[in-house]
Amino acid sequence: MLFDTHAHLNADQFSDDLKEVIERAKEVGVSNIVVVGFDRPTITKAMELVETYDFMYASIGWHPVDAIDMKDEDLAWIEELASHPKVVALGEMGLDYYWDKSPKDIQKEVFRKQIALAKKVKLPIVIHNRDATQDIVDILREENAQEVGGIMHCFSGSPETAKECVEMNFYISLGGPVTFKNAKKPKEVAEQIPLDRLLIETDCPYLAPHPNRGKRNEPSYVKLVAEEIAQLKEISYEEVARITTENAKKVFGIN
Repeated sequence: MLFDTHAHLNADQFSDDLKEVIERAKEVGVSNIVVVGFDRPTITKAMELVETYDFMYASIGWHPVDAIDMKDEDLAWIEELASHPKVVALGEMGLDYYWDKSPKDIQKEVFRKQIALAKKVKLPIVIHNRDATQDIVDILREENAQEVGGIMHCFSGSPETAKECVEMNFYISLGGPVTFKNAKKPKEVAEQIPLDRLLIETDCPYLAPHPNRGKRNEPSYVKLVAEEIAQLKEISYEEVARITTENAKKVFGIN
């Protein structure tokens, strides 16, 4: 039993062979997938997928790169969709200082608005962070985000930052990079953070784990992430699969 907590099966990269991708995921034991929508087209597609497949759930929000495009009616639409029984989180939201499409002040404003919405609708949040760690931690604190908690998606920070986030009621989600040979920080995080605060994800179609690095990622590869964490923690693969699935169901409120 594996739970891919962050997948973009709503991406164009899966438009030709989605059924086969889903079959391969089931073959390796993937029992649940959260499909993430981060703008109008991807949220619409995520909602279509969760209506079609009973083992899929949605997380919906507005990506920081596109913060400059978000209007009040987009936030109102997300709020409306948040009452759908298969919407289990808001996001991905956060800050991205790598791409400079949206000014930092606008990113921060949109981030804060989405945290406020999550508190209103009582859903956990999924955090996207690229080159913005300190500002993200500060905003999560200032906005009292621990009230809803959530997930540090595809975490790439230090074990110290991971511990700070855990103290704020967040789970640390690891993806393909933990399997990369030179990925020192994700490996340290996997070793040091208690298993009951870890989640696994693919972020497919991006960041495929070794030995598929550079290829299109897909949910079946989440097994490689679980195997790597088992090795790093010196515990069984079965235990990693079981506990990370339990953790995911807990944070997303899935019975």
